[in-house]
Amino acid sequence: MLDILLESDRLLIRPFQMDDVQAMYKLNSNPIVQKYTGDTLLKTVEQAKDILQNVVLKDYKKYGYGRLAVIYKPDNKLIGFTGVKYLPETGGDSDLGYRFLPEYWGKGIATESSRMSLKFGFEKLKLKKIIGFTEIENSASTNILQKMGFKITKIDFYPGEENDPSKRPIQWFQLSKEEYAKTI
Repeated sequence: MLDILLESDRLLIRPFQMDDVQAMYKLNSNPIVQKYTGDTLLKTVEQAKDILQNVVLKDYKKYGYGRLAVIYKPDNKLIGFTGVKYLPETGGDSDLGYRFLPEYWGKGIATESSRMSLKFGFEKLKLKKIIGFTEIENSASTNILQKMGFKITKIDFYPGEENDPSKRPIQWFQLSKEEYAKTI
């Protein structure tokens, strides 16, 4: 198990556990949540279990970090995820990602958890840069990344999706450790 615990007045951010499978399913089977992710909508709890075991927990073991569960303390409820994730398909970049249940949108949670994740990534993991992606139509996530100091670097396909007719180009963002230091 990873020894990571990030906390604010409202949020507790910790590694995912297998006990989180129902929350993972609820999040990733919601078509509103998945609208701009490019991920396949989950249809079964078994698919959520597979993601936890073979993606999230595997990333922890292989890279030492990955997406983290976000608990909304006032409700004592797992409401989504945040965190930096290592991406071998982009040449070893680390990507800031977040995803939350719709009833928690518009409350500043993505911004708050992103700040905590960036601090962890730059100060604890000693990353030199962190990237981010948004679909062009996803103005809410674009605004969050820009608020965090990210700058758009290109509009292009995600690696491996260039020949998939169901995929479209996405916005690529980047924040260097130096630029991050100016925002804190």
